This record gives sequence, C-alpha cells and structure tokens, in this order.
Amino acid sequence: MGLYFQLRIIALLTLKAFWAENLRYMDAKDPTLAWYRHTLKANWAAPTEVKQDFGNASILKDGRVVFNIAGNKYRLVVWTNYDDAVVYVCFIGTHKHYDEIDAQTI
Repeated sequence: MGLYFQLRIIALLTLKAFWAENLRYMDAKDPTLAWYRHTLKANWAAPTEVKQDFGNASILKDGRVVFNIAGNKYRLVVWTNYDDAVVYVCFIGTHKHYDEIDAQTI
C-alpha cells in the first residue's frame, strides 16, 4: 500500500483575486474552484498523473503545467513540486493575457 499525500495548493488567494477584482471574469469562479477541489484530492507523483486527471493539461518543463479553465476560456499556470506535494499558482488569465506571458518563467 502506497503512501498518500494530499497536495497543498498555494495560493488560493491568487485565484480568488482574479474573479473578485474584475467581475467580467466571475464566470471563472466555479470552474476554478472545481479545479482547486479536484487538485486538493490529487496525489500526483509525476506529470503523467496530471495528464490522467486533466487530459487537456499541457505539461511544460521543470514542473510547469497549463490548465484550460471554463471550457478553455481561461488559462491557469502552476508550478508543481511533485516530491513535496505542492502546487503553486503562478498565473490565471484569459488567452489574450496568457499570450503575453512566458508560462515557463512566470
């Protein structure tokens, strides 16, 4: 029987600020919270396990993962430390905002 470690997600406040500070993005709230709740229960030890949970996730280098949120309307970029079971929210925004960043370095 393997060990189970619940993932820690840092920072929920970043996600909340996205829709709370601009009501135009309020439609991201429920899908983002659904991603959050699902991810809290995950036990990802490798990028392949992220892909099993979220088939449309894009796996980047060095632990970076891009998720499509709200039917691909928004992008969520996280850095995942698989060894320590931590997911750090780096970015959430529209596709236009996403196109303006470097997901690998943000």
